[in-house]
Amino acid sequence: MKKIKVAVIGVGYLGRFHAQKYAMLEEAELVGVVDPDPARAAGVAAEVNTKAFTSPQELLGKVDAVSIVTPTEHHYRLGMEFLSRGVHVMMEKPITAASKEARSLVDEAERTKAVLQVGHLERFNGAMLALGNRIKDPVYIEAVRASPFPNRSTDVDVILDVMIHDLDLVLSIARSEPVKVEAMAVPVVSAGKADFANARVTFQSGCVANITSSRVSKERVRKINVVQPDAMVSIDYATQGLTLTRTVAGQGPVARQVDDDITVEKKDSLLEELRSFLFSITTGARPVVSGMDGMKALELAELVQRSAGCR
Repeated sequence: MKKIKVAVIGVGYLGRFHAQKYAMLEEAELVGVVDPDPARAAGVAAEVNTKAFTSPQELLGKVDAVSIVTPTEHHYRLGMEFLSRGVHVMMEKPITAASKEARSLVDEAERTKAVLQVGHLERFNGAMLALGNRIKDPVYIEAVRASPFPNRSTDVDVILDVMIHDLDLVLSIARSEPVKVEAMAVPVVSAGKADFANARVTFQSGCVANITSSRVSKERVRKINVVQPDAMVSIDYATQGLTLTRTVAGQGPVARQVDDDITVEKKDSLLEELRSFLFSITTGARPVVSGMDGMKALELAELVQRSAGCR
């Protein structure tokens, strides 16, 4: 089998993990890593036994695909540079800083027939993969994602940094267009950038989602509850747990609830995400999280930002 030549652009906190996972995948040949910090590039390159570069342009003509794991402000420029040459792109979330830029990337990927996948990692969580078709008619979705302030760069607010994970998940679950967004957001420790946000999204189908995101919490929580007429689905992304609470007839006028803990094969979400990206390149299959999906999540994030007064 011919290996896909890949490289990682940006090997800070998350980019280093991309490099490590590619080095583990048999279908990939990691030809290099890029970082403007020569020492960082060299260190990660040595760790995964590949070459170090300090400029993305040095990769042109050497790669079939790249992961772009840079600050968001560089996503559009770098994405266009590679997609325009037919190089497949795994773009970390958010896809771009603005949805107008995202549309241009989607159009360019279509023009050159390059795969554009967006790094909404939770789609590859073992619990999400085990979910199957258990959600059929959601009427209410509650998502909570909270963690202490991260020990990494935060070039965007909590809506684009944290909430966008759940905005993508909610869109994939509701399978309907948002028609109303009410939101609030406040900075806590970041100058001029919100660290806590809540959004209530109403969809055309009538489904309502309540989404809370914090990067200044004392605890780590990553959960979604989905209510439908006959059951509730509870997903814990941190533990990769999945529970189906069914409503069954009781002996009297009040129904009973029965919990079914669904067996979940725990996954390395990033490894599965990159394996899926390579599969799309090899087979031509639509990415699990396409450029269009990334754009729709960003469009909803922008609506949340506007409602909360962040734009």
